[in-house]
Amino acid sequence: MSTTSTLNDQHQGVVRLPVDFDTPLPIPLKGRTADYENFVSAAAKFRSPYDFSPMRKNIIVCISCLATIFASFAASAYAPCKEQLIEKWDLSAVTILTGISVFTAGFALGPMALAPLSELKGRKPVFAPLGSSRFWAGVGGSTYSTLVGGIISDIYRPSERNTAMAIFSGGALFGIGFGPLISGFIVDHTSWTWVFWIQVIVNAVLIAVFILVVPETRESVWLARKAKYLNRWYQGGQDSEPTPVELNSVDGSPSVKARRVQWYVDGEVSAENMLALITTSLLRPFQLLFTEPVVFFFSAWAAFSWSVLYIMLAAVPTMFTEVYGFSLSMADATFTSACIGSILATLAGIYQEQHIYLLPVDTSDTSSPERRLYFSCVESLLLPVGLFMFGWSATASVHWIVPTIAIGIATAGIFSVYLAVFNYLADTYSTYASSAIAAQSFCRNAIGGVLPLVTNQMYSSLRYGPGSSLLGGIGLLLSIGPWVLVFYGPHIRSRSRVARLLEAKT
Repeated sequence: MSTTSTLNDQHQGVVRLPVDFDTPLPIPLKGRTADYENFVSAAAKFRSPYDFSPMRKNIIVCISCLATIFASFAASAYAPCKEQLIEKWDLSAVTILTGISVFTAGFALGPMALAPLSELKGRKPVFAPLGSSRFWAGVGGSTYSTLVGGIISDIYRPSERNTAMAIFSGGALFGIGFGPLISGFIVDHTSWTWVFWIQVIVNAVLIAVFILVVPETRESVWLARKAKYLNRWYQGGQDSEPTPVELNSVDGSPSVKARRVQWYVDGEVSAENMLALITTSLLRPFQLLFTEPVVFFFSAWAAFSWSVLYIMLAAVPTMFTEVYGFSLSMADATFTSACIGSILATLAGIYQEQHIYLLPVDTSDTSSPERRLYFSCVESLLLPVGLFMFGWSATASVHWIVPTIAIGIATAGIFSVYLAVFNYLADTYSTYASSAIAAQSFCRNAIGGVLPLVTNQMYSSLRYGPGSSLLGGIGLLLSIGPWVLVFYGPHIRSRSRVARLLEAKT
């Protein structure tokens, strides 16, 4: 009796084995052995997104960050249209400003469904939503703003992630300043409708580029594709019920009895359990928000910081037209300071990561998420400093350049908060990074969308000095948070069930 027939008699059913990117590929005892080398070469294409080429990663980051800029642009470009919209529809300023609130409602609610679904089904299928109304525009824009953080955590290891996260965070803030800067000019020289037509054109191009250029980055999706490819090849390409051919041991030793092997992705879910998994995934951002102290604090910190941006959208043009007599386009041009502040803060964020190990602190644990907070402990103070400076310099006796510079300083402080939030949550919650980021995005946009409705009333009652000081005091109080996490973060994470579970998997 031949060795092969003996081994055939010994096999017992199908053995299901988990697949990973380094899975050895057994040589079949019979069947498709001639094209085995071509098969191995083709299977090598299914590799971890961490191992994408630097050029491919750079292209993904550039396209993602460009999309983030225009998502933020859409949020802020609406504000300069206010006067023309009031005239056209004969509505109050508060009613017109609800357009910002409705947009941010979509921006807040969209990620709560899109982010966990991207962790389940992959990043790329979730880039489709984009609508024409303000709400659906917010949902569509949130696709970029939320999932880009997940994409970056997919393709960069924690030690390599800071530069991409800094560019992403800077892009989000740059877009907020860029929106009124450009749309103010458009409104002055054409019509408010062109503000939206330009967005339609740009977003149509971006969606096409995403579909054609940006690959899937979710590791589990690549593994599922590899498992499907392996099973199909070992089955000889048959369309019948999957029954893998008999395989020798993975090391090719004939002394080990043959097995029928079917590859699967560790953690994959059967069809009957899919509904339960989808429900769990959709609830995960809310679960993280209300059960994880780290997510809750960062959500509050980011929510306040982002609210300041939206308050600026309403307050800055009003202040410069009232106090300095600027035209609308001149007042909106002061948002150039926000763009410059975001660019300088981005460059600083990239540069400082390279020198973090020179700090007189314990940096022996290079994987510690707390190391992301060292610089933000100091730089986040720029937010209250900028607010105090803006409020108390907003008088005709002080040159207009002073409050303009204050806008840039506050923006740099917001960048520090934004970068710390994204980096820390991505490092701490890795696999669930998009859900954790979605939780803070929900708070950030839900609160940020409401405050512009009361901005004019606040500054009318308190004036610019006391009103900005109130905001600056809140920012100063919240800036204590990163100091607490620097010293007690490991202890707090050790009490987190989710963080412990994720650490056990790595």
